[in-house]
Amino acid sequence: MQALLAIDQGTTSTRAIVFDHAGRKLGTAQRELPQHYPQPAPGAGEAGHAVMVEHDAGRIWSDALACCREVLRQTGVQARQLAGIGIANQRETTVVWDRASGEPIAPAIVWQDRRTASTCERLHSAPNEALIADRSGLLLDPYFSATKIAWLLDHVDGARRRAEAGELAFGTVDSWLIWKLTGGRAHVTDATNACRTALFDIHRQCWDADLCRLFRVPTSLLPEVRDSAAEFGQARKDWLGAAVPIRAVLGDQQAATVGQACFAPGMIKSTYGTGCFVVLNTGDQPMRSRHRLLTTVAWRLDGAVTYALEGGIFVAGAAVQWLRDALRLIHLAGETEVLARSISDTGGVYLVPAFTGLGAPYWDPLARGAILGLTRDAGVAHVARAALESVCYQTRDLIEAMARDAPRATELRVDGGMAVNDWVMQYLADVLRITVVRPATIETTALGAAYFAGLQAGVYRDLDQIGALWQQQRRFAPVMDRARAQALYAGWLAAVARVRST
Repeated sequence: MQALLAIDQGTTSTRAIVFDHAGRKLGTAQRELPQHYPQPAPGAGEAGHAVMVEHDAGRIWSDALACCREVLRQTGVQARQLAGIGIANQRETTVVWDRASGEPIAPAIVWQDRRTASTCERLHSAPNEALIADRSGLLLDPYFSATKIAWLLDHVDGARRRAEAGELAFGTVDSWLIWKLTGGRAHVTDATNACRTALFDIHRQCWDADLCRLFRVPTSLLPEVRDSAAEFGQARKDWLGAAVPIRAVLGDQQAATVGQACFAPGMIKSTYGTGCFVVLNTGDQPMRSRHRLLTTVAWRLDGAVTYALEGGIFVAGAAVQWLRDALRLIHLAGETEVLARSISDTGGVYLVPAFTGLGAPYWDPLARGAILGLTRDAGVAHVARAALESVCYQTRDLIEAMARDAPRATELRVDGGMAVNDWVMQYLADVLRITVVRPATIETTALGAAYFAGLQAGVYRDLDQIGALWQQQRRFAPVMDRARAQALYAGWLAAVARVRST
């Protein structure tokens, strides 16, 4: 048996999934990950603007291990039957730990965290932004890891001194999990995660000394960067019952791109999880966006890089969680589809979920959320539907920006938790005016990590063999009148303009 174990460590949950060689899911185990929201950072600027979001890195590790053990018990697959482990992880989230004890020096700073907005303001200049864009493909924004690392070094007692002495290690969540799985024997990452730090030169494929100096990050903190399918070390025998090789690492959005078999330039996917991320394969040449999208590494195999354009929105599924947990308007996420179908439209209500600022193409960390257009007859259904619609409008923001940089896509492959909502997918097709395609396997993030682990292990010959495994479950074609779709989107743009900070 050639089974593959994928660890899918996301923003709101940790999962482990076992796949067979045909990409069929044999079993899954999942644990919810609590979000921690400390008070705004002192001196961060205007009150309430520096939203802080943290995770317990120790909890991430213990949950990942527990899920791996549980799914192996559930499926009856033994560790010695695994061809390898693939890891897909939330990107940019920053962990700094003590090399000797293996313990984090502070809570992990989550990718959504905006506490370093004032740092980015201080660094704002044409030369700095040009350097960051030219080398890393990114923009100057609190989203990325570099300013998060510096913040930890400056705010944890003695951390900067210890970092410069080589006593500390930095990693995105993949590096942290590999360190723990291997018992501290491997401090490594892959190119898709390294390129999200704003410290990595995506052209030379190495850490960049100038960027490290700009962000005040000692290079001694940084992990070794490997291909996305490579040998990353072995999970200790006592963790799973046998020593299992870790053979693939990808940031979650790149993993989903692999799981969606977007292997040809021009293919595009959109993943709907906590946030929404649209990734367009641009082939072996990096494409510089003129419309504030990111140039990123899609994957690196045998030293050869495939690049992508990416646009990300920070709040997608998180808007539904907000309706459930903060407003208590619903009990289960699935109720939103019933509510959306219960009315013909929102009656002009728009929800702009800028809870942690606006991502691409606006990049406005100081924007804040709002519900606009409320009237006396607006109710729960209108707000719930507006939350779902906001995901579709934000996706169009990204697709419109990409269409100005590259040929417009005619088909969008979708995945993630919200992709199971038929109403949202149809509305998405209507708003985008292109066909939306849902795959048979919706867990494409975990699947992509498993595929690359299998590629490294020799389970798969090449990307063509992996691509042949992809199957369509349903297509959604536009049915809404074009003029109506345009009018609704114009209303969204007007609502966004109301919450912008500039």
